[in-house]
Amino acid sequence: MTVLISARDPRRGEEAAAAVRATGGVAHAVALDVTDPATVEQAARLAEERFGHLDVLVNNAGITGSGQVSPEDAVDQIPSSVDLDMVREVFETNVFGVIAVTNAMLPLLRRSPAPRIVNVSSSAGSLTIAGDPDGPLASLVSSAAYSPSKTALNALTVQYANELRKDGFLVNAADPGFVDTEINNHTGFLTPAQGAAVVAGLATLDADGPTAGFFSADGPEPW
Repeated sequence: MTVLISARDPRRGEEAAAAVRATGGVAHAVALDVTDPATVEQAARLAEERFGHLDVLVNNAGITGSGQVSPEDAVDQIPSSVDLDMVREVFETNVFGVIAVTNAMLPLLRRSPAPRIVNVSSSAGSLTIAGDPDGPLASLVSSAAYSPSKTALNALTVQYANELRKDGFLVNAADPGFVDTEINNHTGFLTPAQGAAVVAGLATLDADGPTAGFFSADGPEPW
């Protein structure tokens, strides 16, 4: 596949695209801020002008609202004392940004014989996992921003899947796991390549693959 890598910082986007090309892949950087409608529309126009269609959309942009800290240190997420402006900022990227980009790209996806949408979520968005007092997330501080935004993203995934099912779309949410990236101050234990495996799998599903699901590398995740 030809990969369009979007980034708010054009320099970092080009660095990522160059890294893909260095391994023999085909990649191009695209300037895009999911909270900026002008750049969203510009990215859609670029994709249409250069390629005419889009086969896969991966909605990967996400912020915690707490900056680059480990989940255990995100004490500013505690519901009883959270800053509402921070919550709004997180939802602007993690939820509203997904709607904006998806809707801008839908006309191009409709031209694909096998359109796929993958929304990058998190186990923190699972109500079942988060609500288990003995579960894997029990040690984390309560979150009024990041975790609820991922729960909302999961719900949004199901709604898009239901609407687009009749048109041959497969729309799913992916839990990449605790990946070592800047978002958690590099405290994750999975490599980006390991985290990307479930995303790539959902992006390349056969026609009889699932839709309206939530998956990790180990299989279906509980809602």
